[in-house]
Formats: sequence, structure tokens, C-alpha cells
Amino acid sequence: MIHRAFGQSLPATYVPAPPRPLELAACYRYCEALARSRHHNFPVASRFLSSRLRPHIFAVYAFARAADDFADEATYAGRRALELDRWEAMLEACYHGEPPDHPVFVALADTIATFDLPITPFSSLLAGFRTDLETARYATFADLHGYTASAAEPVGRLFLYTSGYREPALLGYADDLSSGLALAHFWQDLAADLARGRIYVPEEDLRHFQLDPADLRAPDAHQRPPIAGRLTALLRFEVVRTRSLFERARPLVDEVGDDLAAELAISWHGGMRILDKIYGAGADVLAQRPHLTSVDKAQVVSRAVAWRGGSLARRAGRRLGRLPRPGGM
Repeated sequence: MIHRAFGQSLPATYVPAPPRPLELAACYRYCEALARSRHHNFPVASRFLSSRLRPHIFAVYAFARAADDFADEATYAGRRALELDRWEAMLEACYHGEPPDHPVFVALADTIATFDLPITPFSSLLAGFRTDLETARYATFADLHGYTASAAEPVGRLFLYTSGYREPALLGYADDLSSGLALAHFWQDLAADLARGRIYVPEEDLRHFQLDPADLRAPDAHQRPPIAGRLTALLRFEVVRTRSLFERARPLVDEVGDDLAAELAISWHGGMRILDKIYGAGADVLAQRPHLTSVDKAQVVSRAVAWRGGSLARRAGRRLGRLPRPGGM
């Protein structure tokens, strides 16, 4: 998943494109390098994910990552819409059997063909990123959730599609988890978004807690009464509401097969842990971005393993030929 789902605090390092002619394996390695060039709350496609799925998740991530950069990064100022249009044209070419001579799309075309992925989630992502070009504030939480439905939830659906899941209930749980992770990132990066001229906190919530965007931009706002107290109350409200999405998504981790279970458990616990950090920081998120320490990450992994760690043992047993692979998963 993109930074809205995983979180990002450091700029990307440059990733050189593979040499021409493009070879499929080199293109997948490029997508992986692109993913690893970013800092996340947790790695994209970690070692807890089945090795057969990792290259394909990297391809999906690379597509979304680049498109999100077109909408966000200063490098593309003045040509954001043009770059998104170009990216969509290359996506459509993949579905006409003519993948462009671009490493991301060489890998993505193979992933699309391997798993018969529909174009709709990819198109929805691009529509979500285009929203960033036009919208800097959201009037209601429903409006904001509508944004995450296009800019985050398709990634979760694609994640499931690559493992053969199409059940509506599981897709609904994945939607909740993806939106929950995106919202957690918004609260985590409140200060950075303010600097970009964006406020993801719904206007109706700002009004309820007697805050104005100008209050949040004031110097030392996190220390100024009554702004600091109101902002702390606001963020704790947003955290509690976001936790409810994680609870709605909990059955996803329980019901998926061994290929995805541990990875999704880590995403679930990682998101909940960063919400705890935001809740504790309150207004201080304006002064220092909450992040997961090494201790936090160790706790997240231990909790994920306690929840669905049995899936790792079963996968290891199958690799050693001691256990049969369940049908279809």
C-alpha cells in the first residue's frame, strides 16, 4: 500500500531504471527498489508475506507510488495532471496487450495477467490522486471517507485479488483497514499536510472543537491555550473514530489464508499502535511527528505473531514438504 496506508516521513532515494531492453525480472526488482526507497511505518511486502506474492505487491505499489508522487511531489508542479493522464494511458495500454516500455508497466502487466486483475481499482486510485489536485479540505467525515475510498481502498482490494480473494465480505473488511490506515496517516502527518496547504481534518470537526485552520498554523499552536487543549481533544476524537474502522476490519485477519495472515496482522497492529502514539501526543503532533520506535515495532510483530503466527509455521512446513498446501490458498 501507498504512503496513505503505510506512512512516509523521509524523501525517496533515487532509483535508477534498469537497462534496455527491459527484462521482466529486472523490472520487478526495480519496483521493489522503488518501494524500499521510501520510509514506512512498516515495510511494504515484508518477509511475513508469501514470497510468491511479494514481487506482484511491489508492482502494484510502484504504480500507486509513482502516481501519488505526481500529485504530491514538488518535482511535478505545473504538470501534475499531464503526468497522471500519461500514467493512465500506459495503464490502459496494459489492458490492450501493449504494455509500455517502462519498468513499472512491464512488471504490472505481468501481474495483471497472472491474477486477472480488473482495471477498476487502478483507475480509482488515479481518480483519488486527481482529487488532490483540486481539493485541499473536506467539509464532512463522509467526504473524507469518500476520498479514502478512491485513494486508499483500491490498494487493499488489489492486495486480496493477488491471493485469489473476491468475496464481498473480505473486500469490505479490506476497505475498512485501508481507510483506517490512511486516516491514521493523516492524523500522524497533520503538520506536514498543513505545510502543503492541506487539512484532512473535516471542517465539521474543527467547528465542533472550536478550532479554525488559522489556529493550527499559528506558531507554537501546540502550546497555546486554549488551542492546544482543543486540538488534543479533536485528535483523540479522530483516533477513537479511526480505531472503529480497525475493529470493523479485524475479521479480515482472522479469515484470510496463510499467505496473507501475518502480513495483515502486522498492518492491523501497526496502525493501531501509531494511533496510540497520536492519542498520547495530542496537540504535540504539530511539533513532532509521532512514529514507531524499534520497541514499538517489536511489540507489533510479537502481537501479530501471537495472533496469526501459526500461518508462518504452516508455510514453512509446506516449503519443506511436510504439509500439503490447502486447495487454492
